[in-house]
Amino acid sequence: MLIHARGTRTHWISAVVAVLAALAAVLTAPTAAHANTRDAGTVRQGLSQPDYSYADAIRESVWVDTGLDGDADGKADRVAVDIVRPSEPAKAGRKIPVIMDASPYYSCCGRGNEGQLKTYDANGHIVQAPLFYDNYFVPRGYAAVLVDLAGTNRSDGCVDVGGRSDIQSAKAVVDWLNGRAKGYSARAGGQSVKASWTTGAVGMIGKSWDGTIANGVAATGVAGLRTIVPISAISSWYDYYFHQGAPLQDGPEWLSDAVESPDAQAHCAAQQQKIIAGSPRTGDWTPFWTERDYVKDADNVRASVFAVQGMQDLNVRTKNFGQWWDAIAANGVERKVWLSQTGHVDPFDTRRTTWVPTLQRWFDHYLLGVRNGIEREPMADIERTPDHWTTDRVWPPAATTGTRLNLRAGTTPGVGTLGTKPAAHGSTASFTDDPALWEEDWAAQPDAANPARTAFTTGVLTKDLRLSGNGTVTVTATSSTTSAHLSAVLVDLGPATIRNYLGAGEGIKTLATRSCFGDSTAGDSSCFLDTAADTTTVDHTVFSRGWADLGHYASLDHGVPLTPGKPYTITLKLAATDHVIPAGHRLAVIVAGTDGGLILPADTTPKITVDLARSGVNLPLVGGYGALRTSTAAVTPQARGLRAPAVPRPAFDGLPAAARLR
Repeated sequence: MLIHARGTRTHWISAVVAVLAALAAVLTAPTAAHANTRDAGTVRQGLSQPDYSYADAIRESVWVDTGLDGDADGKADRVAVDIVRPSEPAKAGRKIPVIMDASPYYSCCGRGNEGQLKTYDANGHIVQAPLFYDNYFVPRGYAAVLVDLAGTNRSDGCVDVGGRSDIQSAKAVVDWLNGRAKGYSARAGGQSVKASWTTGAVGMIGKSWDGTIANGVAATGVAGLRTIVPISAISSWYDYYFHQGAPLQDGPEWLSDAVESPDAQAHCAAQQQKIIAGSPRTGDWTPFWTERDYVKDADNVRASVFAVQGMQDLNVRTKNFGQWWDAIAANGVERKVWLSQTGHVDPFDTRRTTWVPTLQRWFDHYLLGVRNGIEREPMADIERTPDHWTTDRVWPPAATTGTRLNLRAGTTPGVGTLGTKPAAHGSTASFTDDPALWEEDWAAQPDAANPARTAFTTGVLTKDLRLSGNGTVTVTATSSTTSAHLSAVLVDLGPATIRNYLGAGEGIKTLATRSCFGDSTAGDSSCFLDTAADTTTVDHTVFSRGWADLGHYASLDHGVPLTPGKPYTITLKLAATDHVIPAGHRLAVIVAGTDGGLILPADTTPKITVDLARSGVNLPLVGGYGALRTSTAAVTPQARGLRAPAVPRPAFDGLPAAARLR
């Protein structure tokens, strides 16, 4: 269930009870006027009803003053805001809430599985609003508000990749919707426009960069933002580009260049240079990354959070989700989560017929005040096998405990055991970094010697073993050269049918049929191509990963050259996960160098020697040591390794940065 403060019922004055009961009836049941008057907005069975005409909706554009001058032209930047809202409530004197998606992609790259762009009529009014939010929610009494981030599409300013300008682009619109900022009818000049039609209650939603903006705006604590729905979203931009000093992507200047409008590209060279100067490829933490770290400000979050994450997202890695989730949990934020087996995929294309009504109930509760009970339902929905989901009352489950496991050498070089028994003092394992290989190569034959990695496995499990949350791998290692990158991955060794997250659709395939969600116009259809699970059969599954630059062992602030032969200790943070290793399978921890295609190699190619007695693993086991003992007590011998089928590199490998993020 969601973390939600609740009182207990008392029975000390019967009259008070009667009054409370009457009030509850008023709040939960529509009055006769509500039930019969379309302008009042009907709620039936806890859901807002499609009372309003989408065809007659008001379509307008407003330019909101951000108070910034990112392009240094001497004028405050204005961001373009396209609005689709029902006409009937305003005529009846009724104000409505807002569902907002702030994005850099509305003109350059498109949104959703079909890459929809904004389109406009001859008067500059929006015709096609990408995605289904306007089609579905406008008839139900919401305004759909689509914001062009500064420097994109029809907005002034410059893109700063998650910094002050990006966040202020959307925060200023929330302020305008609540009467605290200025809006105008034109990009330059124009008449003052007020948002007199809205209650000021705003819910932000979006995938990838869009969801990242929702996280960042929530971290400002802005009044009026009631809820956010971040989908595969970044919580700290450093952790998109680096992982503990190891580089994951090209620099952010490529991303800004890809999404900026032609006008911004002509005027934003100085801002582009600031991005380059602030984000050196050293892996060092700089003030640039501090500005783009929303996790540190999670104690400002007042909005509820419905997070969605693909557990096999190799684009916006789940470290971003996990650290954000932990931070808002510590702040007591009401929250909910869906975790799928997909990569970088929207839930609309994973579990559409369940997603849409669930999202509606969430928005109805937090924006319309409908008492539909969604805040009391299980906190987490988790996809266990393709299209098979389970729920948890809280996430991670209350029985989850960080559990220490040790790495021990075996008789085969580079192959050892994983368990509670500590390694002998002085025992080691060695490997030589090979950037041509990656995690699938390492996991393919776990019981065979491989000079590029070392693998440690449990015995065959006699009962299911579940990991839920964030784990760590601590490594004490020496390098033969002055630089070294390390990787640690968790592997489920055993046959399974999973979503093909390494395929082109990252776990989905697009069909030729369409299904409709909401109403349509000639220029904006509510009918979208259907999808289905794209599955594959494997004999192992990598389900969590962590990377680091050994030169950043002491601090992210400044990496140092390594002294060859000198031991360094570093703890690699593994990406958040929720995975059940079935009985009959084994758990493996693999420690290696460059995870080819996922991190970039160091500037040398070292041989790395791991001190096993000073290394170990801490895993979030549901049931802790008790579950570990129960699942591994009966059978301990290692099963023979199986050769894995050829597995392709991640589908995004080598694509432009903008294509990877969106």
